[in-house]
Amino acid sequence: MSSSDIFISETIGTAVLILLGGGVCAAVTLKRSKAFQAGWVAITFGWGFAVLTGAYIAAQSGAHLNPAVTVGIVLRGGEGAPTWADTPAYFGGELLGAMIGAVLVWLTYYGHFKLHLNDPEVAEQKTANPGPVHGVFFTSPEIRNPLQNLVTEVIATVVLVLAILCLGLSDDGKGVSWAGSLIVALVVVGIGLSLGGPTGYAINPVRDLGPRIVHALLPLPNKGGSDWGYAWIPVVGPLLGGAIAAGIYNVAFA
Repeated sequence: MSSSDIFISETIGTAVLILLGGGVCAAVTLKRSKAFQAGWVAITFGWGFAVLTGAYIAAQSGAHLNPAVTVGIVLRGGEGAPTWADTPAYFGGELLGAMIGAVLVWLTYYGHFKLHLNDPEVAEQKTANPGPVHGVFFTSPEIRNPLQNLVTEVIATVVLVLAILCLGLSDDGKGVSWAGSLIVALVVVGIGLSLGGPTGYAINPVRDLGPRIVHALLPLPNKGGSDWGYAWIPVVGPLLGGAIAAGIYNVAFA
């Protein structure tokens, strides 16, 4: 594939991933949504289905949808696998797609954002960092301890990327097979249920960074801050996790 093909595929796939993943967070968070307060299980399954849908759409490029996955696959190597020269197209498409997906969530729930954030009770809860709808756009920890939070993101991402690598890549070496995408979606659900409680399981740098940028730019009333002091953890942690997973795979299974 050309770099432009990779970029377009990853942009569209990641946009759908964030639209559906951020969408389930909006559905559970925003007042007057039919899924309001549906809970953590709804969020974890929503993100799992979001991964599945995005992966099928971006299958042509290997459906990385996540720089940590890209790093893991590149470090794993093998015939047909992407190289470091391909990473700008993957990373660029993934980040742009994540931002587009976040904007689409805002447009889909525009009226609900307006009503929710103008509610006097919600407005009183506004804090500088993070704001009352931050979970729709980006993650934050329940206990703010940078080292602990970083370790949590590393561990969760190792599970994700190692599972992807152990599933075996498709014949072209770019990503998992069509059937493998279903298993990956279930792995994401499992990670959310088991490991997502401490930090909200970003496990994907662009899933957090792209919507965080959009949150900072959108004209949302009473939105609070975008928590930039924490923003490095869901970027660095997953990238480290992807690299560690590739190392484990190459030592133990290659």
